[in-house]
Amino acid sequence: MKNFTEQGVTCPHCGHHIRITLDTSNGSQEFYDDCPACCHAIHLTMEVDDQHKTINLFVDADDEQIF
Repeated sequence: MKNFTEQGVTCPHCGHHIRITLDTSNGSQEFYDDCPACCHAIHLTMEVDDQHKTINLFVDADDEQIF
């Protein structure tokens, strides 16, 4: 599997479409990226499945998480 891939996502705050480069070399991870349109933080959860060679990306606003 390639270590870098690019994915298009929609900002959960304003609906702006952005492209995000994902680094899969460290496996599954959570991180934040700021929307260039509204400057709000976007919470991203990336799950890497090496067995099936897939990447699942979950996008949400920080205030939508369930603890």
